[in-house]
Amino acid sequence: MTSKFIVGIKYLFQLGFRPLALYGLYKLGLKTGHYKRVTPSISTSQIPSSHSLFSLPNRDQLEKILGEEGKSNLLNEADEIVAGNIRVFGESTALDFKLNQPLQHWTEYESTPALLSSFLFLHNDIKFLWEPARFGWAFILGRAYHLTQDEKYAETFWKNFESFTESNPVNMGPHWMNGQEVAIRLMAFVWADHVFETASVSSAERRAVLHRSIGQHAERIMLTLVYARAQNNNHLITEAAALYTAGLFFKNKTWHELGWYWLNWCFQNQIGDFGEYIQHSANYHRLMLQTALWVNLIKQDVFSAHTSQAIARSAHWLFSLLDNASGRTPNLGANDGALIFPLSATDFRDYRPTVQAASRAFLRTSLPSGVWDEMSLWFGLPANDRVINSDAYLTENVRGKNSWAYLRASRFRSRLSHMDQLHLDLWWHGLNIAQDAGTYLYNAESPWDNPLVTTRVHNTVTVDGRDQMTRAGRFLVLDWASAYSKNLIEADDTILGRARGYHRGYHGLKHERTVTVYQNERWVVNDHVYCA
Repeated sequence: MTSKFIVGIKYLFQLGFRPLALYGLYKLGLKTGHYKRVTPSISTSQIPSSHSLFSLPNRDQLEKILGEEGKSNLLNEADEIVAGNIRVFGESTALDFKLNQPLQHWTEYESTPALLSSFLFLHNDIKFLWEPARFGWAFILGRAYHLTQDEKYAETFWKNFESFTESNPVNMGPHWMNGQEVAIRLMAFVWADHVFETASVSSAERRAVLHRSIGQHAERIMLTLVYARAQNNNHLITEAAALYTAGLFFKNKTWHELGWYWLNWCFQNQIGDFGEYIQHSANYHRLMLQTALWVNLIKQDVFSAHTSQAIARSAHWLFSLLDNASGRTPNLGANDGALIFPLSATDFRDYRPTVQAASRAFLRTSLPSGVWDEMSLWFGLPANDRVINSDAYLTENVRGKNSWAYLRASRFRSRLSHMDQLHLDLWWHGLNIAQDAGTYLYNAESPWDNPLVTTRVHNTVTVDGRDQMTRAGRFLVLDWASAYSKNLIEADDTILGRARGYHRGYHGLKHERTVTVYQNERWVVNDHVYCA
């Protein structure tokens, strides 16, 4: 194991001084009690007037897109929530925000991780605690209410919102310790306020409490934005989006301008030249694009040309990885199960709702229509005349007649998810027959404490059991090794496609991989490792 001193030196040279300094500033704020003083457990702020940010979709269009099966699936899930249960990562669990011990200020949980141990009763991963409090289930209720106008769905939202606020007062408990969790919840609150506005159970008193909570969430985010800046990943982009949302919702100039500044900074600096998101993860890429779609829906400002171009590149990148038959993509990088805007009746692994909406918003093109169009409807995006199947979309993937492959070759700009250069993802008739395991759990008991970062669990070559890069911690990889690839043009008529890539992650060695698909759907992978 690399010593902490060596890791620190490498971190400084490879990630730069700024993130280290920002993180140090955040830790200083915790240690000195600054954040505890500026985020009190009792808020005396006034409730400003709110403003509508978006229009609701046409109900007839919504019903048409859903069809009988989609409508049935949506209402069944909404009725489960009415009965007191939600689906957390595919498993049904009781929706209950009451915690089993007296709450402390959120800074205590950040400063003393051991305090969290009593909360982590399931799989020892905090995501199971945080997920219900992201209020993703509110989108299910909101969609069901808008479709049917049945007030039981609105009442269920209000009952659970009140349970959350009573059990988790402002700045108290683990639900307030992470700015990104607060940000995701804030955007869900603003969406729900608008969707349930017409319900008779949405009294002025209830909405006033919700508006106060939205303001408290925005205040909490702004005061620790330095941590999100130190991370320079999905934390910063979601927190900036939440501040921008609150700024527009309350006409608060400070939140508006700060959120807009960091949103543009994120899109321009976190999206690479080829469109890949800074976290090198399909799941986090989708989270970023859904955030962009939400901002595109509510924005009252104009994206700069550089921002628009970056978002368009990112939409192209995800479109290029979509499997047409299944709607899935390679499970690249970290995947914690996040889906912050569940605005479709499709499965969690189906990326078509996000690809469809992003294509319409940022690429001026569309997939063929389907039940996955619902997200586009909620984001106010009409269909385009230009319709393209993902298997006909311009990509650098290698394609057979009924199969295709993605050869992983990325150039890293910042902290990455997995050591997966020249990993091969192979698809046949919608079946991912050679796949990436992803991540899912970060904090489970050994051996599942985020082990799937390593090279040996990917479909690539290892040398003497080594990794392509240096793993320096649970979430830290150093000594990044970029890879390069290109598609080859062959004169042989029996070859449908061929790609070649290489990297030098094993110091002193070069790993070169050639992937070929033939007319008869035969795939051949040739690996060559040599001194170079």
